[in-house]
Amino acid sequence: MSVPVTILCGELGAGKTTLLSRLLEEDEREIAVLVNDVGAVNVDADLVEARTDLTTGEEVLALENGCICCSLGSELSRSVIQLWKEHDFEYLVVEASGVGEPEPIARQFIRGPAGGPYDLDAVVTVVDARRFYDRFGDNTVAAPPAQQGADETGSRPLGDLLLEQIEFCDLLVVNKCDLVSDAEREQVVALLETLQPRAEVVTTEYGTVDPAMLLDSGRFDLEAASDAAGWKQMIQADAAHDGSPPESSSDEHDHGDNDHNHGHDDHSHDHHDHVHPPERYGIEVDTYHRRRPFHPERFLAVLADLPAGLVRAKGLCWIAGRERQAITMSYAGTETCLEVTGRWIASLSDERQAAFRESQPDLSWDEKWGDRETRLALIGRHLSMDDLRARLDDCLLTDAEMDAEWSSLENPAPTGMGDTTVVGDDGS
Repeated sequence: MSVPVTILCGELGAGKTTLLSRLLEEDEREIAVLVNDVGAVNVDADLVEARTDLTTGEEVLALENGCICCSLGSELSRSVIQLWKEHDFEYLVVEASGVGEPEPIARQFIRGPAGGPYDLDAVVTVVDARRFYDRFGDNTVAAPPAQQGADETGSRPLGDLLLEQIEFCDLLVVNKCDLVSDAEREQVVALLETLQPRAEVVTTEYGTVDPAMLLDSGRFDLEAASDAAGWKQMIQADAAHDGSPPESSSDEHDHGDNDHNHGHDDHSHDHHDHVHPPERYGIEVDTYHRRRPFHPERFLAVLADLPAGLVRAKGLCWIAGRERQAITMSYAGTETCLEVTGRWIASLSDERQAAFRESQPDLSWDEKWGDRETRLALIGRHLSMDDLRARLDDCLLTDAEMDAEWSSLENPAPTGMGDTTVVGDDGS
């Protein structure tokens, strides 16, 4: 019989270890724990061992100096399989690093070797209510300095990683609610429900959560979790309204958002069928879709000066001078990450283009530019979407620039698969 697994995510200091320690104290099942910390000293593992009196440490399998979903990804599968072979336990909890992406971890238990002895039950993300409100809920408060910038690899903003943890989960535990007012807590919950409409949200203090919420809940569904993010649902709804397919199955794209069906100057935006959060929270959601490329310098200048109320912007963008590269734009509170996540079908050989278009007969196709486009989801508080769209429109190439040589443009946008360019609100 497969052993059920709960993956516990959340940024550093959100209270994952406190929640886990309470869980181990309150639940009577024999629970194995895998803890990962990216620091030189595995503090989280030490805490878990101390709170559960595991003097030998055998039941706690801690991986040091790395992230279990990337550099130590293969070690995760080997370790949990070895744990299953050598120990008798009823449940496994994986506490991911604060900079761990949950989806790659989850896939190891679904499609990797660990999927044999284990059954993924839930992905839980713990959110620090005070820190989340200060970063995303209050337009006048900047993100804490320690949380700004890229992660240890220098490539991913921590705010972006936090929102990915929120957008790929089944349960959101809003912790440290004693540090926010009731009004602030309500705004945090409303924003989280907008960012991740599928997940249940639980508010708490000091990591106190009913074990039944965390264990044997049967919440996880890979397909549903992969499409659950609010930004992705907005883009799919927008594409469906346009009559284009909601998601591309092309192997040339790793972004899943390559939906194309507008003319170059389609500025329509008031037809969306999205479910809007209560207006009293001031939350705005919208999409931006154009079939004309951004001027790279003007576009990056806007990214360096986005409105304070913008919480999330994500999707696919077309940047002049990058005719092959499908670039995903991901903005999270203070920084924007531009990453090459695939190729436009129009950049392939005629033979491969024909094959893809035959397999996707509903794919909208411009005779000159093919499937190239920009389609972004926008989520914010107390900001004018009209003004933001106008600023983005000012970044589009003019008619004269459309006829000019794009290769001569100064272009800091990434070029290779997986390459990133990070732009901060301060222009850095």
